[in-house]
Amino acid sequence: MSLPFKSSEFDAYGSGFGMPKGKPSSRFQARSGNKSDFKSYIPKILGGFTLVLLVIYFIIFPVSNARSLIPGASFSARLPMRDDPNIPSVVHYDLADYEATAHGDKRGERILYLVPLRDAVPHMQMFFGHMENLTYPHNLIDLAFLVSDSKDDTLNVLHQYLENLQANPDTSKRFGSIEIFEKDFGQAIGQGFSDRHGFAAQGPRRKLMARARNWLLSVALKPDHSWVYWRDADVQTVPPTILEDLMSHNKDVIVPNVWRPLPDWLGNEQPYDLNSWQESETGLQLADQLDEDACIVEGYPEYATWRPHLAYLRDPYGDPKVEMELDGIGGVSILAKASVFRQGAHFPAFSFEKHAETEGFGKMCRRMGFSVIGLPHYVIWHIYEPSSDDIKHMEWMAEEEDRREEEQRLRELHDKIWRAGFEDVRAEWYAEKKNILKNSELGFHNLRQGGGSGQEPNIGAIAAGAIRG
Repeated sequence: MSLPFKSSEFDAYGSGFGMPKGKPSSRFQARSGNKSDFKSYIPKILGGFTLVLLVIYFIIFPVSNARSLIPGASFSARLPMRDDPNIPSVVHYDLADYEATAHGDKRGERILYLVPLRDAVPHMQMFFGHMENLTYPHNLIDLAFLVSDSKDDTLNVLHQYLENLQANPDTSKRFGSIEIFEKDFGQAIGQGFSDRHGFAAQGPRRKLMARARNWLLSVALKPDHSWVYWRDADVQTVPPTILEDLMSHNKDVIVPNVWRPLPDWLGNEQPYDLNSWQESETGLQLADQLDEDACIVEGYPEYATWRPHLAYLRDPYGDPKVEMELDGIGGVSILAKASVFRQGAHFPAFSFEKHAETEGFGKMCRRMGFSVIGLPHYVIWHIYEPSSDDIKHMEWMAEEEDRREEEQRLRELHDKIWRAGFEDVRAEWYAEKKNILKNSELGFHNLRQGGGSGQEPNIGAIAAGAIRG
């Protein structure tokens, strides 16, 4: 597993390759008979003699000794040499041997698995759980991560997870080569849902993300890769067979449908990725009206394109193998043949046909004649991230729930007082009356007359003097 690389390791060497300053010397000089003509040939003679000696040296001694002559040079090859055994630093690849097919797992086709990361610590456990469950042969999957503009401990946590992954006693669970790259691109937009998905942030954010994707691809793609798979780390549910499932369609570029779960009060589920779409006449007309550097971002009222979206065509009971041609694609999960990138397709970090990054990549691939396909009924699930509006709504719901509870308490108290005003209290009065009269002569006479039978005394008769002692 490669150690993390800093961006400075990949910087250019500078401007030392420029032409020398001053007046260039003429190639055509007049002949002269003085001795200076002979002196001018001395450097050439010495140079030729030195070259002959070097050739003889490399023939007599092993070529591996030449490594010490070039400090920092690396002659390591990804595959064993297949040509001149005396030149181990030269390896010939026949790219026809690494052509992508629909049965890559059976043909031993290697996949370059690319993951851009930024402040991704909360998603690491979930992501590596998915990685361990992949059914595609792990030894045929090469991993490459780009950690950029992170404020948390993404780099160290990632390194620890990869160490544990490659230390698995079950060797079939270990992956091929693993590379971690670290390079910042000046991404100042926050990682909150509203920050990342706010309309104003879309153009600059997409262009920076395109630069990051192209950078990671350029340093990680090797000649023996047949496929390139892009995945976001914050995917909650994904089939373990996703690589084989997408690969089986044998398309140049293919994406699944991406939805996300929602709380019950928001409707349980919702389309997430609206960047996968077919072009529309309205979209083309809108593009003609925008400035040269403008980037249309789908799913915002500011850009009403009326395009058919992959997400909205989902049928939960539909055939997951149904295909739909696309013009723009989302970046949550992309499987593409490596030959697509080798032929020049990339993620535009500028406005390409008024689109950038993954949507621009889809447009570019279509322009280059590649097949770009989406699967409307094959769904993976992104995590739910509450937006600022969702948070405000949840706060309102909490306040509303407190208000309803207080209202219910006051209503119950009111009803209790109201019922108390209309209760039949005769039984209580009779009991109280006995307590009042029991020690009086009138009460004693009443008890004697009633014989303790519990009969009520004739109050009217007592009051009229009908009962005498």
